[in-house]
Amino acid sequence: MAVRTVLKMGDPRLLERARAVDRFDLSELHALLADMHDTMQALNGAGLAAPQLGVGLQVVIFGVDHNPRYPDAEAVPHTVLINPTLTPLGDEMEEGWEGCLSVPGLRGVVPRYARLRYRGYDQHGSVIDRSAEGFHARVVQHECDHLIGVLYPMRIRDFSHFGYTEVLFPDSAPIDE
Repeated sequence: MAVRTVLKMGDPRLLERARAVDRFDLSELHALLADMHDTMQALNGAGLAAPQLGVGLQVVIFGVDHNPRYPDAEAVPHTVLINPTLTPLGDEMEEGWEGCLSVPGLRGVVPRYARLRYRGYDQHGSVIDRSAEGFHARVVQHECDHLIGVLYPMRIRDFSHFGYTEVLFPDSAPIDE
């Protein structure tokens, strides 16, 4: 389909709450998902939320086989998740580095639940119900935050661990944000 422009931090649309999807398996939904996939792939993203493209719907995609932006991350199954609900599986939190296509060139350490259960639907309306931990859980939480108008810098506790990727990681290969 098409690689679309990703909204950047500062655009007020990124701070809005997304609406639930009430009809599945529609050509418009499939077209949105194709554009989201193309955009995520072109920008080496681990995930993408519809609000990042200016579409205020509760739709996220994510998945990682190998990603140059996250070279040490374990694989995450390629998933379409619509109208998600997240339930932490315990109180344990993990801190980890995050970046975002809407916050290009920057990274920060963000606390996230170590384990969670996520439920929702795929593009056909079939139920998805999975448990996740580690990087998988982090990606799901990050993407679902976009649906409630939260960008990862809003979750950072220690801003001494937030900055430009090339300054924080000078020995890393250049990364396209």
